[in-house]
Amino acid sequence: MPVQSILLSDLESPGGDRVRDWCTSLEAGNVLYFPETPIPIPADDLAFLLGQQQTSSSLHKNIAYKPGPDKLSGVDETATAPVELVRMQDVMRRYSKSIDSFLSGFLSPYERRWQLDYASFRPLEEKGRDLPVRRRNDLLHTDAFPTRPTRGRRILRFFHNIHPSQTRDWIIGEPFARVVSAFTPGKLAIPQPDSSIIRASKQLAQAIGLAALVPQWKRGPYDEYMMRLHNTMKEDSAFQASCFRQEVQFAPGSSWMVYTETVPHAVLGGQFALEQTFLVDPGAMVTRESAPIAILEKIAGARLV
Repeated sequence: MPVQSILLSDLESPGGDRVRDWCTSLEAGNVLYFPETPIPIPADDLAFLLGQQQTSSSLHKNIAYKPGPDKLSGVDETATAPVELVRMQDVMRRYSKSIDSFLSGFLSPYERRWQLDYASFRPLEEKGRDLPVRRRNDLLHTDAFPTRPTRGRRILRFFHNIHPSQTRDWIIGEPFARVVSAFTPGKLAIPQPDSSIIRASKQLAQAIGLAALVPQWKRGPYDEYMMRLHNTMKEDSAFQASCFRQEVQFAPGSSWMVYTETVPHAVLGGQFALEQTFLVDPGAMVTRESAPIAILEKIAGARLV
């Protein structure tokens, strides 16, 4: 059951067992799909977002809002009036807070054991974009951050298709454990835990700011493996051609959430989407053994964070 639909009526008085079942389904690699979003976008904010368009696909693929410093990135400032920049920041701040508030209740078994990460607005049409292989969205992959290691935390993303008439088209692959078995150990080894000397060197590099120049210095074995898996999946044309895939279309006005470091996914088409990312403590899971860090450490027989 890769996609589990949840209706607004299901949210009216959910019991504790039902909420835990939703968490269990999510952790198992399913997509929780809301055919009608439980978090409507204010009409003025929606109109503003639909009026935006990045001027070139060579720019950042999305506009990111960083809740911690309360800042935007990825905006074409040469083509955006200052008043619009302020408005965009206000809209994204409201969106981020609304998702955080909703999930604090919907995912109550987690007890907010997460870090609120970036929110993003994706104004470009995904179909037909000309990007380097590692940046392509239309190839099956699991998520990893090149410069922001998660250190075993899970990447939970809540999406919202705000296009008034167009679906957002995904494909979803096999469960994480099966994907790992297809690549490891033959094509992709799990890195060994760092020695005390290497670990101390990385800590020193981070302390003096050199880690920003070499992203690998920020990563431990878990994050290094996840980054390599992301790249290897995209670059392996035989895997892309032969792997299992399920097509899913997310309707206009719908929302969905998924652990994207666990579920292989790709975006084939769609324009105008919002997304909020959370980094969730794997210790908060209802099924802790489902977390990628648990799966990989079992294979490696060693701690990877």
